[in-house]
Amino acid sequence: MTTTTSTYLAVNQNLSRYQSMIASEPAVKTATAYYTANIGSVTSISQFVGNYRLLSYALQAYGLGDQVNSKALVTKVLEGGVSSSKALANNLSNPNWAKFAAAFDFVGSGAASISTTSAVKTTTTNYVEQKLEISQGQQDPGVQLALYFQRVAPTVGSALGIMGDVNLLDVVQTIFNLPAENGSTNVQAEASEISKLMPLSELQNPKELTQLTERFTASYELDYGSGGIDAGSSLTVNSDGNTSTSTGNAATSILSSVISGNSSFTSSSTASYFNSALLASVQNLSLGG
Repeated sequence: MTTTTSTYLAVNQNLSRYQSMIASEPAVKTATAYYTANIGSVTSISQFVGNYRLLSYALQAYGLGDQVNSKALVTKVLEGGVSSSKALANNLSNPNWAKFAAAFDFVGSGAASISTTSAVKTTTTNYVEQKLEISQGQQDPGVQLALYFQRVAPTVGSALGIMGDVNLLDVVQTIFNLPAENGSTNVQAEASEISKLMPLSELQNPKELTQLTERFTASYELDYGSGGIDAGSSLTVNSDGNTSTSTGNAATSILSSVISGNSSFTSSSTASYFNSALLASVQNLSLGG
């Protein structure tokens, strides 16, 4: 019987093959070909934002596909750059904005920087990985979360960074059986607890990272059964292909309504998890990774 753990291991142990399969899909292949052929002609932020196909591809590569129509926001993010701690990209709740702005750093590195060989390779690789995770999530959201954790967790610089990423927090809460409401009154206290339970050094060790991910998939199966979603949950595929799971435990993070559009997932939650102290604390988080 196929389980969340067995599917995750199959994909992770043959990642390059799965990535190649996704990259060869007609829609992905066409989108990538257009991006690589045309990104080099972009000379300004306005030109970039004005090209729907280029912008959509770039945003999807950084887990922001649902923001493609937010052109004013994208423009402000890019115009602010990333060099200043006060830059808009560095102060939005979703850390993917900072990653996107750093990759398309018109202000700090110039327009030519976004079309270098390494820059294009990074973006196209990210795009394929996003598509792979979404594809897996349509069958089992637990596999999508596991692959996301495996890819993103090593880039996080602090426990607050984990709490600032709804998907990473979902995984960590599931691994250690932390209640979603645990940090509802004291974000710093939960960050400290996470640091003790899972030192960030473990995320830099491939073996320990895989072990943590397998612990997540095993716990996820206990919560939702093989294949991910139990009878009390609902799965929604959003307009950009992202999946949302509505459940009653760790898969619905306390931060999910605060941090939107994050990576391959956009989770939904109920207002009962929130209070004014949590909202104020989250708004002031200094996100890592």
